[in-house]
Amino acid sequence: MSTSQFAVYQLKRKPELRNFLYRTYEELAQEQIPVQVGNYEQVYIGTMKPGETPEQVKKNIDQRQPHNYKGHAISTSDVLVLNDNGETIAYYVNKNSFVVVPDFMRIPSSSGGLTKNTAGYEISGKGGTWEVVDYILMEGKNFFLMEHEQHGKDVAYVVLDQNGKVLVDGTYNGFDDEVKQKIRDYLHPPAQDSPDKQKPKLENWQKYLENGEYLRSAEMTEEANYNMIDGLNNNAAPKKEKKRPKESVLAKLHQKEKEIARRSGKKAMQEIMGQDMERAKK
Repeated sequence: MSTSQFAVYQLKRKPELRNFLYRTYEELAQEQIPVQVGNYEQVYIGTMKPGETPEQVKKNIDQRQPHNYKGHAISTSDVLVLNDNGETIAYYVNKNSFVVVPDFMRIPSSSGGLTKNTAGYEISGKGGTWEVVDYILMEGKNFFLMEHEQHGKDVAYVVLDQNGKVLVDGTYNGFDDEVKQKIRDYLHPPAQDSPDKQKPKLENWQKYLENGEYLRSAEMTEEANYNMIDGLNNNAAPKKEKKRPKESVLAKLHQKEKEIARRSGKKAMQEIMGQDMERAKK
């Protein structure tokens, strides 16, 4: 498994680090300012040919910058970390040279007991023992490619973080682009919406806009006013009233005629009685 790879580190964009930008290693040393990974961020990681020098790596990047390169052109104050077949060396990019920075990045033992030479390691939930066959440095943290000691390449590799946590449970291609992306997702998990964050309550006019043309039209013919257009037919008549049989217009007419005739007959009787009373007086 080839372990020849390199990473480009550039100063984080923080106000307190602006004075370190583009300064030579000698200038920083004179002011006793350490070059440490905590002030840097990884802007690119890629593969290189075994035995390549930092000069060659920089030249290749300058000639053809990769599409996923996230930083500015390599310049003074940057750091190149070369991992050539298990040997990791950090180089400070000086004005016209490269300075080795021994303490920039180390491969320490972690709480999971992992180092670049770990063997006979037991992974929870998996049988047999495992050994480190490759590792990668991303954003100052170490990630290890584990191979099964009993079955070798017949079993998929497993990727662990520096604490022994399984990040990728099964890969046959080592630290390919897919695995690197999973590591980035682990380092920068997507933001989760707060459980307390709920959808705001809609006003009636907002419900009006969301209800759709058909429902709005139906409501507009039945609601008392527009502020009641909310998806519910508030003023709709009960179903039992809607099913009440229609009254006959002809029956209503006959009823009116009878009422008129009744009133007319009562008036005629009063007139006859009045005439009889007049005659009796005479």
